[in-house]
Amino acid sequence: MAENRIIKCCNLKFSTMLGYRQKDIQGQSFRMFYGSNEEFERIRDVGINILKTKGEYSDERLLRHQNGHSVWCRFRAHSLTQNNPLAQIILSYAQISNNAQSINLSKRERQVLGLMSQEMSSKQIAQELNLSPRTIDDVRARLIKRYNVKRCSDLLSRMTRLG
Repeated sequence: MAENRIIKCCNLKFSTMLGYRQKDIQGQSFRMFYGSNEEFERIRDVGINILKTKGEYSDERLLRHQNGHSVWCRFRAHSLTQNNPLAQIILSYAQISNNAQSINLSKRERQVLGLMSQEMSSKQIAQELNLSPRTIDDVRARLIKRYNVKRCSDLLSRMTRLG
């Protein structure tokens, strides 16, 4: 349960998934799970319009573990205040894989991968991040090479397995 992006209560599974004790994250901003203020603000805007119209939203996203590595999660949100969706909201995060191998990504790689998981093209990602499509293609190529896959869909699948 969260109010205006502040964690009001959470379960043990959520806190341990990200390397914390429950008492250490209750009352804290969700900002602590993102690599930058920019990423935190951008992720807010991703599903806000859907929450306003439907009251529910889901996607897959990367959260930052206390140790600094990324955790790939399935995210679901149900707003209790549809006209102001973040005022009171129930959030659910489920780690997609329990693989112990960590995912270490740069800020830019996290941004691009997160937008790729929303099925955005390089051109759309470039517009979202105010970069050139070539820069996005370079980041994609670097990730594809690092994780030894052939396509972006394989990359997302690999991230799912790595969790």
